[in-house]
Amino acid sequence: MGFEVFQKSSAPVSKVPTVTVQKRGLLSLNRAAHHLIDDAEFVELLWDADQRVIGIRPAVAESPNAYPARPQSATTGKGPILIAGSVFTRHYEIDTSESRRWVVEARDGILCVDLEKESQVATSNRSRRSAGEGHEQ
Repeated sequence: MGFEVFQKSSAPVSKVPTVTVQKRGLLSLNRAAHHLIDDAEFVELLWDADQRVIGIRPAVAESPNAYPARPQSATTGKGPILIAGSVFTRHYEIDTSESRRWVVEARDGILCVDLEKESQVATSNRSRRSAGEGHEQ
């Protein structure tokens, strides 16, 4: 028999706050992470170069550095919250060659993505299905 180990990271983890830095720099927050910053509609992106930590904090729409935090599905409002971060990740030379997910925490109202902590490669359901893996047997 050719068993394979079920990768826990493949299962949705909705209660643990996570942020994924996707290929090309898009930031994806699950609902638990978004809730830690009070479900902000706009955010500012911060960078701590010494600690290699991305910070995400609520902002007002009028802020010149505000990015919209929008749900993946505009029609249902469900799914992860997306933030356009490609210019940010390029500017700070954050590796986006593969999508990676970190468990995050809030410190003083700032969602912190510690790039020095352990992370997991993140794959989409679409890529698993196209590879023939997403089928229950």
